[in-house]
Amino acid sequence: MDDNQQQALRHLSAAFENKLGASPTRFFRAPGRVNLIGEHTDYNDGYVLPAAIGREVLMAVRPRPDRVVRAMSLQAEEPAEFSLDNIGFDTQVRWSNYLRGVAFLLEESDHRLEGMDALITSTVPVGSGLSSSAALEVCTGLALAAISGLELGPVELALLCQRAENEFVGVPCGIMDQFICVLAQQGNALQIDCRTLDYRPVPVGAEAAVVIVDSGVRRQLAGSEYHTRREQCEEGVRLLREHLPQMRALRDVSLEDLERWGGELPEVVGARCRHVVSENERVVESTEALREGDLARFGKLMVASHCSLRDDYQVSCPELDVLVELAMAAPGAYGSRLTGAGFGGCTVSLVAREQASAFMRAVGEGYREQTGRAAEIYLTYPERGAQELEGGE
Repeated sequence: MDDNQQQALRHLSAAFENKLGASPTRFFRAPGRVNLIGEHTDYNDGYVLPAAIGREVLMAVRPRPDRVVRAMSLQAEEPAEFSLDNIGFDTQVRWSNYLRGVAFLLEESDHRLEGMDALITSTVPVGSGLSSSAALEVCTGLALAAISGLELGPVELALLCQRAENEFVGVPCGIMDQFICVLAQQGNALQIDCRTLDYRPVPVGAEAAVVIVDSGVRRQLAGSEYHTRREQCEEGVRLLREHLPQMRALRDVSLEDLERWGGELPEVVGARCRHVVSENERVVESTEALREGDLARFGKLMVASHCSLRDDYQVSCPELDVLVELAMAAPGAYGSRLTGAGFGGCTVSLVAREQASAFMRAVGEGYREQTGRAAEIYLTYPERGAQELEGGE
């Protein structure tokens, strides 16, 4: 545990005692994540390559003698309270539905839960595509399981939290966010096969740093356009299946298949399929590049990914394009691309560690000059996944 984390826990513990009238007994953390490459492939049974970041949800907890969950967040005004015997969707305190969903799915899976008081704080920015929701879900699942004496395997926990977001909250996310939040290893990205759930750590390299730049553009279109992109991919599968009857998803299509049969697809559907199929190939090649320590090759693949997301999948925006251009002109850049659903949010860049400060300064100044916006810039390295922290009574 580093000094910043220890200080955060001390602050959280004091706030818990002030707000909830007792001291917390246990502490848990779950990180946000950034996807280095492999965008919009997860719901097409493809490959992704995310890494956990040094932004996290922290939760201080104290068990209760009843089956009530009482939760507060230092980032939200409204407290939440619900009975584990009657867990319903809250239309008023909406942030609490991530907790409620996890508790509901645990109970539905025949796990008997104990009540708890919880105080939460988070440094994962909301709405930036860095998976603040998955971090909150996983942290909640970890805490509820621990105080209830449950033994949940890491994959079981990730899948349950994904179901909570899909079925209870109503967001049709893939498995990537919860998976990396649980299973991340320090110093490594994680290549995930979203069909089989096979995964393997991929070393990023001690000489490299990850720089996340928040454009400040909130992703207003991301929800509706995300659904549209999924429907377009499904339409591509339906049409291509006439020639490839064994295929289940775009994961099963090669670029050669698209060259042969893609001309029969509507233009927009063909472009969406081309992005997904080529992006899957880029993830596989990117993993090889990192394992060989070839950061320059990896960086070129990041830029190719951004161009595909901009042109074929059409989920970029002018601000994200400016950030990628600035990044590639800045000192120490290997590669840069938008990350997350798109239409705003963040870019991710792989940068030479010793030039990270100069890189961030150049990008920040250039972005303000070109857009009039101030960008939030985060320097991070691949972190480990969710865990219980020492520090309770």
